[in-house]
Amino acid sequence: MVPLLGGLGGVNVMAREIGAGLGVAAAITTSGELRFGTCLLNPPSGYALADLELGKRFVSDLLAGESVRIDGAAPWLEQAQLPQSEQAQLAIHVGCDAREASANELVIYPRCVLVAVSEVLPELAQAIRTALQAARIAEPALACLLAAEQHMANPDLHAAAAELGVALRFAPGAGDASALAAQAMPQLLPPQPVSDGLAIVVSNQPIDPQHIGRARGRLAVIGLGPGAADLMVPAVKAELARANDVLGYETYVRMAGPFRADQVLHCTDNREEMQRARHAFELAVQGRSVVVVSSGDPGVFAMAAAVLEALHESSDPHWHAVELEMLPGVSASLATAAQAGAPLGHDFCVLSLSDNLKPWSIIEKRLDLACQADLALAFYNPISRSRPWQLGRALEIVRQHRTALTPVVLGRDIGRPGQTLKVVNLGELQPDMVDMRTMVLVGSSTTCEFARADGGQWVYTPRWYPAQG
Repeated sequence: MVPLLGGLGGVNVMAREIGAGLGVAAAITTSGELRFGTCLLNPPSGYALADLELGKRFVSDLLAGESVRIDGAAPWLEQAQLPQSEQAQLAIHVGCDAREASANELVIYPRCVLVAVSEVLPELAQAIRTALQAARIAEPALACLLAAEQHMANPDLHAAAAELGVALRFAPGAGDASALAAQAMPQLLPPQPVSDGLAIVVSNQPIDPQHIGRARGRLAVIGLGPGAADLMVPAVKAELARANDVLGYETYVRMAGPFRADQVLHCTDNREEMQRARHAFELAVQGRSVVVVSSGDPGVFAMAAAVLEALHESSDPHWHAVELEMLPGVSASLATAAQAGAPLGHDFCVLSLSDNLKPWSIIEKRLDLACQADLALAFYNPISRSRPWQLGRALEIVRQHRTALTPVVLGRDIGRPGQTLKVVNLGELQPDMVDMRTMVLVGSSTTCEFARADGGQWVYTPRWYPAQG
């Protein structure tokens, strides 16, 4: 296991971890690390190096034979083979005080400072920087911001934390900043109020934000696409990687894997959408990162609407403070259309033929009007054991407006193992050629088909429309 680049940025550590997992040695070539048994320019989590370029010169001087003294607490260096001397010109300074680093000094900041915010001020990030400067505290020593839960959804607060590059945590209470900090970190010295709405707490060791208050919960409703991993958008893959909890219909949850051992899966029946949505909010308000899984796109006959409906009917302020995001996926109609060519290349209409949640009379009316408008059609949920006749009736309506030669695309399990694609004409289409896992695309009056070189058929709907006489 050979780290080629980034040894000073943690890659040597990564190489050792991977090597240990594979049962092989890591070939470390960083000279300072080989000599001293530690990488001085890559302090452990909870510490920040002040200046990498000055640090390189510092290590070069050590390698040339200079000795060093350590000012401050640096427990990770206790076992290092450093040439230490109290009279050394070179010094490793570990502390949160603001100072100008010199060529003979390696400055390392412990992230031991917390700033409590009770009032979201204008230009909050700059106000915090000013407060730290007044207290002679270096900005890299800032570990996190702490705010009251009532500010959990405040965008200016999140923008300030992002600008400062620190974690943002929340605690109950609506008192001043000092009281908020004292409640969250009662083991430390009293906080220092520095201005209206701000207080600073300095710890004698690095602060782990995970142990302060709680994070703002996050709920993402994602679309897996049609099923193939390469058709899943990168944002969805990243969301699955960060999730603590994954909820959904078991078939779709398994499709979203593999998962880590620490990720919790909550698999439910496909008919329990509202219960699933409410459960997702209950998990998210605990500060967890939650994903609700849909196939295709979550906003197309899927979980996005159910999640928003659950939130709309709730008066719980904690639910409304959750960070909520919908991440799109490739819908089954688009995946099927892409396999066939471009049958939805002009205006089209998407309809679900399921009358579980809406009257069949509404479906018939919409279908008739869409056919009158000469729109290409995409049928979701076309047929099932409990709904055996609806597709046949839908085809009767379509045939009142389309010729028997109208191309129809039948895509079954597109994007999944065993996918099939078939092109038939409207006159020969029968309901028993379709099941619940089939997407049905019916062309408009202008939809065309022609032979493919591989023996199949291309289907497309031109972007132009015949001129009206």
